[in-house]
Amino acid sequence: MPAPKPKASRVLLVASAALLSLSSTAPAALAAPTPSTTPSATPPAGMSTVGGTRLGQPGTQVNPAAGVPVLPKDVTGRSWIVSDAESGEVLAAHNAHWRLPPASTLKMLFADTVLPRFPRSTPHTVAPADLAGIGAGSSMVGIKEGQTYTVHDLWLGVFLRSGNDAVHVLSAMNGGVEQTVRDMQDHADELQALDTHVVSPDGYDQPGQVSSAYDLSLFARSGLQKKDFREYCSTVRASFPGDTTKNAKGKSVRGSFEIQNTNRLLSGDTDVPVYQGIAGVKNGNTTNAGATFTGVAERNGRVLLVTVMNPEKKEHNEVYKETAKLFDWGFQAAGKVTPVGELVPPRGAATSGPAPRATAVGKDAGASSKPVAASSANGSGGAGVALGIAGGSLVLLAGAAFLVNRRWPLPDLVRRRSRP
Repeated sequence: MPAPKPKASRVLLVASAALLSLSSTAPAALAAPTPSTTPSATPPAGMSTVGGTRLGQPGTQVNPAAGVPVLPKDVTGRSWIVSDAESGEVLAAHNAHWRLPPASTLKMLFADTVLPRFPRSTPHTVAPADLAGIGAGSSMVGIKEGQTYTVHDLWLGVFLRSGNDAVHVLSAMNGGVEQTVRDMQDHADELQALDTHVVSPDGYDQPGQVSSAYDLSLFARSGLQKKDFREYCSTVRASFPGDTTKNAKGKSVRGSFEIQNTNRLLSGDTDVPVYQGIAGVKNGNTTNAGATFTGVAERNGRVLLVTVMNPEKKEHNEVYKETAKLFDWGFQAAGKVTPVGELVPPRGAATSGPAPRATAVGKDAGASSKPVAASSANGSGGAGVALGIAGGSLVLLAGAAFLVNRRWPLPDLVRRRSRP
């Protein structure tokens, strides 16, 4: 069932009161047998109905009407979804629940799960076991055994370079790869991302590892409520620690090198300009998954999420080009098109209308109770903190509340960027 239209204040509280049943949220999906984790060659005739029955149907789902622009004809993604990040309304979708290999976009779930567990200043000296089991041909940031990195360094490696070596080090800190996979699966289930089956924390191709455009949007929406997540996913470039060497005086000196975000809508490329208002989130590309991408952008006070999985057209940077077209359509259609579904809240949350002002009473390492000002990483030209959604624990009347829909202001640097 589509979410209600956002109020002028654009505030939506999701109260985390304990729920005994989820039958009112997605009864058909929860009652259905667990689908196969082997990706199908064509979209199944019936898919999950989490978020609405239209989203479980194959093909393109949109409600055309007078004043609603026509969807771009040259979008070839096997699966895609356009949603309002604040209200959760799904404006249009194509095979939204098709279970496909996610590639490194699965790192959004990894970050949303693990990021709050370690303060960013925590140091860690890398042991050989930390880097064991990394898949051949993995993207790497360049972490070395015996060197010490802060958690902040490691997350920059995850988000900017999609470094599987950084993922494995953080997983080792979290109790190991197997424990991290279990934690990620538990968190996906809590988010009602029921299309997702986690096998590896880094998104590397593994038999049975699948997700969907719908689930990836849920991961992005949840992650963007964390201050550090917003900062890392919007940083364009940063300095990363290098090798330790001896200078002419025999003193140990730690070198550094620059890393740049591989999200081309954020950093730009020869055939892809920086997208106006872009603020993250995560890209991926593997042999089995093809190119995948989830992005968030703001324009004229509206924040949209777009996920595109595996475009059939294999041109250079095609996933970013198709994402940009869907963003353009979404910003034109928002407020005019009737939604075809919604991004559901976590299992432990119940949607409510506007409520009295809540007071923040707690924070974690990855959340903030206030919108965050723009910043940059290590003096880089990055967008810094992208969005100002409130997180942390909030007291609302008789129970706790999870504030998912405060205003999401973007830094001035992002707003000044023009799209050539």
